Amino acid sequence: MRPNGSDNNHLPLTAQRRTRLVFNRISRHIGKLTKEPKSSDVHRFRTNSRRVEALVGEFAPESAKKEKLIQLLSKLRKKAGKLRDLDVQVSFLENLKIPDRQNHRAELLDSLNSERTRRSRKLPKSFDADTARTLRKRLRRASSTIEFDGVDPLNRALERLPKAHTIQLNEKSLHSFRIAAKSARYLAELAESADANSFVEELKKAQDAIGEWHDVLKLKEQAEKRFGRVHDSSLVAALNNIAHARFRRASNAAFEALANISRRHTVPPAESERRAGPVSSKSEATHTAAA
Repeated sequence: MRPNGSDNNHLPLTAQRRTRLVFNRISRHIGKLTKEPKSSDVHRFRTNSRRVEALVGEFAPESAKKEKLIQLLSKLRKKAGKLRDLDVQVSFLENLKIPDRQNHRAELLDSLNSERTRRSRKLPKSFDADTARTLRKRLRRASSTIEFDGVDPLNRALERLPKAHTIQLNEKSLHSFRIAAKSARYLAELAESADANSFVEELKKAQDAIGEWHDVLKLKEQAEKRFGRVHDSSLVAALNNIAHARFRRASNAAFEALANISRRHTVPPAESERRAGPVSSKSEATHTAAA
């Protein structure tokens, strides 16, 4: 029995079944990206590649073949991610209602649309027949090596999360928290219980808020490179204000998720803490945003 009283005998079977679904899905998405990809196909490949990376990284034995798979997935995911970011940025600017006397919004939108068109045509070349065949082969091999050995995926996911009182949230660490939260969420998705579902939902809400902030932050940085700082461009000033507001919202969402998870779940100690014993930690969470 788990500490909360639920039986975990079904977990390995559930985890194996859900792992097969993840690998089957990404194999389908690879085929769709060999042609002219839709935005939804790009996003699904990107999301499922992260799931595969989390599963292989956590449960497949260490080997050179494992590292080659992770490297290839990471390379292709980043290419897909650039196109996905452009889709989000274009959509955001199209719906941003601000005075544009300097024509900066329209100018940046034209530039992003041109870049999106270029990358849309280029992405299928990264998924040529040889690459797709190699990737599928490595995925099949990795899938066959994954072993859970009675591990509770939810407990493993809990181990991967930082504790609320030990983190300082600034722009860099908030984005890093989002990446860690994704990996933890993908591990918890292997389980099938009310506890796992609540864990996933808490992290997803935080991830969404952080993602909305990060998208605007990257767009603001692009606008700054082109038009200057807030006093030079009304577009940069507007994006800066939105980024500040979304940073505060995202930070609050991250702390709220960690607090709710901590109240509901008994968080296993990290491996280093199990070896060395309790470590006192004193840190103050700070909210900072780029000027």
